[in-house]
Amino acid sequence: MKNPNHPKKGDKITVEPIREVRDIESIKKLLSGNTRDLLLFTMGINNGLRCGDLLKIKVGQVKNLKPNETLIIVEQKTGKTNVLMVNKSTHKILKQYLDEVKSNDEDYLFKSKKGENQPLTVGSVNGMVKEWCRSINLKGNYGTHSLRKSFCYLQRTKFGIGFEILCKRLNHSSPS
Repeated sequence: MKNPNHPKKGDKITVEPIREVRDIESIKKLLSGNTRDLLLFTMGINNGLRCGDLLKIKVGQVKNLKPNETLIIVEQKTGKTNVLMVNKSTHKILKQYLDEVKSNDEDYLFKSKKGENQPLTVGSVNGMVKEWCRSINLKGNYGTHSLRKSFCYLQRTKFGIGFEILCKRLNHSSPS
């Protein structure tokens, strides 16, 4: 039987942000036993970068970053530069993760368990995000883009960051 929740080819899929800080904290608690996934989730909701760009990061690019330092990345989709900001909570999890995995500089930060030094895929992370949200009983459609949207939603509602600034941060060519 065909999956009724799966859209038809060519359909636009809309996912929601995780709107409540308590839900974000619940997911972090859920992931506390899996440092790789906790780091991925934390980086995603704290930066607003596309998942594909996070997955391309290598250990050598971030291993010496201190809190409040940034990494310049080139976005895969747009070719524009953007920054990965390492705040205190991200730094703490990053340090813990790197101590656990003992990786080489050329290893992908978010390495898949399948294959030799391959990063997770956007599709596999999409499924992970859906599962995390389902596990804490969030209703709605969630996926990798939910992390990016959650960053924006919280910046806008909790910190009052203006729409124009968020558009610039996301490298959108126009506010529309």
